[in-house]
Amino acid sequence: MSDVVCTAGAADRPSEEEHRNFCVAAVTSGTFRCRASQGTAMLAPGALLLGNPGTCYECGHEHGAGDRCLSFHFEPAYMEQIVADIPDAKKLNFKTPRLPPLPALAPLLAEAEVARETADIDAFEELALRIAGAAIASGATPAAQAPSRRDQKRVAEAVRRIELDADQTVSLAELASETATGPYHFLRSFRRVAGVTPYQFLLKTRLHRAALRLRMSDEAISTIAFEAGFNDLSTFNRRFRRVMGEAPSAYRVRRRGDKLPNASAIPAL
Repeated sequence: MSDVVCTAGAADRPSEEEHRNFCVAAVTSGTFRCRASQGTAMLAPGALLLGNPGTCYECGHEHGAGDRCLSFHFEPAYMEQIVADIPDAKKLNFKTPRLPPLPALAPLLAEAEVARETADIDAFEELALRIAGAAIASGATPAAQAPSRRDQKRVAEAVRRIELDADQTVSLAELASETATGPYHFLRSFRRVAGVTPYQFLLKTRLHRAALRLRMSDEAISTIAFEAGFNDLSTFNRRFRRVMGEAPSAYRVRRRGDKLPNASAIPAL
């Protein structure tokens, strides 16, 4: 595992690089564009960058400065062992350069980010396997039509706006207006570029931040919920349970290593 922090910005020219092994990198902050033989995609927090051995790629940061990723690399023989243990997984190569920030990935990526922040190095061997398995099991396929550079730029700006004001009310009409598009066109473009709808990305951002605070602080759950942007505790509890697989209180206890009877497993993809 490597914690990759990129300092490139809009003024920097993209440079071509090559994946020596299979790569699965979880984007934890920043927004950037990746172009590879599998296609072109925009990556935002919660997405996975996917790479095959020998594949050349380049990342552009015209939408903003820098990004940060947790990058995992796997030799082909090791990846074959993972594929063999996943039902219906027949293809070894990734067909697309990106897996969007799907809700089912949220618990796993929150766990990986906490492990990084707490320097829990021992946890990464298991996390690497689980993240690779999630990427393989996703069955990701290329988009039917590549979004335009203009749409990518608009969506990147909207993603950064959502991240900045995730604890506030962010309406679809407001986001569309700020990108000078109609609500329907913006919604369709956002989903094609980011892989999820604006609301799904907003909810993922709020829940991810709440999950980190649950694991790394002793603050009251109600305080965390309200400061994350949820208007009431019952809504937060319901959303958190549906995405993370368990109630916030159970998540906090179990993730800290304490024993909790009948604790549910992280939802499978």
